Amino acid sequence: MGLLNALYMNMLLYLLINFAKIAPMNKTILITGCSSGIGYAAAHYLHARGYSVFASARKAQDVARLKDEGLTAYLLDVTKPETISQALQEILAQTGGKLYALFNNAGYGQPGALEDISTAVLKEQFETNLFGLHELTRQVIPIMRAQGYGRILQHSSVLGLIALRFRGAYNASKYAIEGLSDTLRLELAEEEIYIITINTGPVHSDFRKNATKKYFEHVDGENSVFSEAYKRELLGQEGKKKSSSFTKNPDVVIANIINALESEKPHPRYYNTFATHLLGFLKRLLPTALLDKILLKI
Repeated sequence: MGLLNALYMNMLLYLLINFAKIAPMNKTILITGCSSGIGYAAAHYLHARGYSVFASARKAQDVARLKDEGLTAYLLDVTKPETISQALQEILAQTGGKLYALFNNAGYGQPGALEDISTAVLKEQFETNLFGLHELTRQVIPIMRAQGYGRILQHSSVLGLIALRFRGAYNASKYAIEGLSDTLRLELAEEEIYIITINTGPVHSDFRKNATKKYFEHVDGENSVFSEAYKRELLGQEGKKKSSSFTKNPDVVIANIINALESEKPHPRYYNTFATHLLGFLKRLLPTALLDKILLKI
């Protein structure tokens, strides 16, 4: 915990130095997936910055922990619409029926070659990463329309821009978020409701650890034609990725979350990490066949 506290204080200092503007106290935000990673860090930073943060998680023990840490927290499982409605009802009761922003952050990665991923497992990936995001967004839009303003931040990924092999289920869910968000942006263009896509690259979090659990839960790697490749490219990468200069701390994402929340006219899209900027650029610049050759080496 000492290392985590030090990391937290370093990131807090970064934000205080680089973003001195303090948010008005009446800015409220609901964040999903706050048990760890970017959702957890964002909830604490925005709370320290003066926002009324409503953190949420799908497990009761995580909600209790968030409350113990001083956050207002709710049980919200994006795959269960009734928990979405219940959490929103309780939040709106506190805010007079208003909500400034939503950060759709909840999600996970399911590794494995697409031929090793059953349709049921693919549906499970979409239930959390896309369908849950969509349901919460649908329930929030009427609230924001009634109040005349709002911001919805959709957490996508660099893998919503380019594909990597053995990440097909996750790739597909994030590509779908891109299409959904681009369409929503057009449909809400005449209103003061901003749809903002956050494209995040490799960041220090529990994402890879949780993804590895999903691999062993759903993929028969030993009997796959990709067995040796899995060992090299999935199971053998954990330590390398953690020490990679491309993997950044969550503060790079939080900086753009603040921009998205506080800019008078936020950008429709924010790239986080050098890897996202580079690969997004190459996707626009290179022929598909050449880009594929590069992606096969990552």
